[in-house]
Amino acid sequence: TMAARLSFIIWVLFVTDTVWTRSVRQVYEVHDPEDWSVHHDFDCPTECFCPPSFPTALYCENRGLKEIPAIPSRIWYLYLENNLIETIPEKPFENATQLRWINLNKNKITNYGIEKGALSQLKKLLFLFLEDNELEEVPSPLPRSLEQLQLARNKVSRIPQGTFSNLENLTLLDLQHNKLVDNAFQRDTFKGLKNLMQLNMAKNALRNMPPRLPANTMQLFLDNNSIEGIPENYFNVIPKVAFLRLNHNKLSDAGLPASGFDVSSILDLQLSYNQLTKVPRINAHLQHLHLDHNKIQSVNVSVICPASFTLPAEQDSFSYGPRLSYLRLDGNEIKAPIPMDLMTCFRLLQAVII
Repeated sequence: TMAARLSFIIWVLFVTDTVWTRSVRQVYEVHDPEDWSVHHDFDCPTECFCPPSFPTALYCENRGLKEIPAIPSRIWYLYLENNLIETIPEKPFENATQLRWINLNKNKITNYGIEKGALSQLKKLLFLFLEDNELEEVPSPLPRSLEQLQLARNKVSRIPQGTFSNLENLTLLDLQHNKLVDNAFQRDTFKGLKNLMQLNMAKNALRNMPPRLPANTMQLFLDNNSIEGIPENYFNVIPKVAFLRLNHNKLSDAGLPASGFDVSSILDLQLSYNQLTKVPRINAHLQHLHLDHNKIQSVNVSVICPASFTLPAEQDSFSYGPRLSYLRLDGNEIKAPIPMDLMTCFRLLQAVII
């Protein structure tokens, strides 16, 4: 029904944005001016811009900076992206005890350039952006307060043991487009990430699913790797996973567990551009299924639709039919004509692309 579809859309928006809104609510929470120390300190580094209407922000982006200037104590939001910065020393942050947000994207920062303690001393930091730098491993130590860590498009191939052990508040970890391989992970690599909800490791060089993921993971993105299979009972460890993306891998029928993706928590499953020859087993709760550009030649109607999907004309088929509302099968090898029972099944779905 339309109401059910609208309910699903609202749920998707909620889950997708929850790691953002949780943190934004805290970052933008209005505090007493006493906390900002505005009346004590309104100095502004000459290399940067300090908007009078936004006294807790410091804009130093796109200025060709090679060093981080001294950060005034009132600053909550620090923008240093698109510069030539190579190091993160402790000294510029000596007085910056209120920092919640640091954007250092598109610089030249290396692990050797990060002074130990420079980041961990920032006890109120929630967001750390270090995308498009020269990092070869996940930086450590990091502040316990951190909620989002963005490390996309670096050269990360190592995760030192214990890196995440104290990051119990982290909800989002973005490691996409790095150089991670299977031996970068130990069984306890993700230990400590008790509240992690979104994990993005797309565009790496993984051949296997990463081990022992945090139990609260809801969004797992592993597109554009070389993953060939999924171990039996793999999803038992992540019972809340709702969004699973495995597009552009090397998954085959033989590489899937016997139960396939029969996991009640999964709402959106993306398996485009793999090597599947049949539709894998799915759960009745699944709503979106992407199977385009595989090697599927025929579709078992009982996998997509319930056994008793043919209904009297006067009944509302959407009330009794499959929960699956979106299905992509284009780019496969399905030959015409499509059997009548399968066409009847497809008519029960809200959107089918074949």
